Amino acid sequence: MNHIIGVQTATGAPAVKWLCVDEESSGQRLDNFLLRHLKGVPKTHVYRIIRSGEVRINKGRATADTRVETGDEVRLPPVRVSEKVAEKAVRPAPGREFPMLFEDESLLAIDKPAGVAVHGGSGVSFGVIEQLRQARPQAKLLELVHRLDRDTSGILLVAKKRSALKNLQDQFRERETGKTYLALVHGDWPAKLKVIDQPLHKFLLPDGERRVKVTTPEDPDGMRSITLVKVAQRLSGTTLLEVTIKTGRTHQIRVHLASNGHPIAGDDKYGDFEWNKILPKQGLKRMFLHAWRLEFKHPATAESVALQADLPPELKAYIDHAQLKTPSV
Repeated sequence: MNHIIGVQTATGAPAVKWLCVDEESSGQRLDNFLLRHLKGVPKTHVYRIIRSGEVRINKGRATADTRVETGDEVRLPPVRVSEKVAEKAVRPAPGREFPMLFEDESLLAIDKPAGVAVHGGSGVSFGVIEQLRQARPQAKLLELVHRLDRDTSGILLVAKKRSALKNLQDQFRERETGKTYLALVHGDWPAKLKVIDQPLHKFLLPDGERRVKVTTPEDPDGMRSITLVKVAQRLSGTTLLEVTIKTGRTHQIRVHLASNGHPIAGDDKYGDFEWNKILPKQGLKRMFLHAWRLEFKHPATAESVALQADLPPELKAYIDHAQLKTPSV
C-alpha cells in the first residue's frame, strides 16, 4: 500500500497530504494513481488540480500522463469529500467475475459488458477493476492496461504483473497493438473514405463533463488521431463498420465518425439525438460500439496473441433484424 502522510488542521478541515508511491503503483499514470486514492472526489476535480499545478511529484509540476515511480512523493492539495460520498467510497465493491477470453499468469482479457465503467470515479463508485479485485482477494496485482468507454462493450486487458502492465502499455503507446471495433452508423458510409486523419481536442463543458472535438493541425492542444474504416455490411439506412484505431484518443471513434456525418447508433454524446429516440423502439437500447478484435505481443513470451469478442446478443439481434429489412441487391 502507498504510505500517506497527512497534515491535520486545528479545525479538522482538509489539508495537504503527501503520498509515497510504492512498488505496485510504479509506472501508473498520475491521473489513474490519484483516482484510486481520491475516492469520492469528482474526476473533473482531480484533473483540475493536476492542470493547476497543485499536484506535484517530488516538488515538481506534473501532467495527467506523467508516470509515477517507486519512492516518488506526490503532493495532494486539500480536497473535501462529502460525508455521504466518503461513506459510499469506503463501501467495498461487490465481487464480480466477467466473461473471460484469455488468462495466464501475466494478464487476463475479459469481454466487458456495456453499461459498466472500467473503474470508479465521476459519479461511479466502482467499475470492472474494483469488482475484479474484490472477487480475487488473493491476487497480488490487478491493473487496467487500457480503457473502454462505459457504454462500449468488448475486449479489455488487465495486467496481473507490474512487468506485464508496463510492457503492454508500452505496446499501446507505441501503436504496436491492433485494435478493431464494430460500429453501426447512421446513413450510407462512403466507400472511398477509408482513413480519417483529424486531430482531436479535449475540453470541458460548463458542468465539468468531458467532450472531444475535431480541430485543426495548427491547434497546439490538438492530438493527431488516425482511424481506419472498412465497410462490413450495408443495411437499410445504416452501415456496419470495422474500425481500426492507430491512436487511442478519448472518444476517438465516436468523434471521428460523427464529424464525418455518420454518428454511431445510440451515442448519447455525439450522436443523432432524434434518431437515438427511435432506436429503443426498434430494439437497440445502447450505443452500438464493440471492441471486437485485439492483437498484441505477449508481455512474457513476445508471441502474437489475437483475441476476438463476438457481438453481444443485443447487438447481433439488432443486426439480424436490420438485415430482414434490407432489400437484397
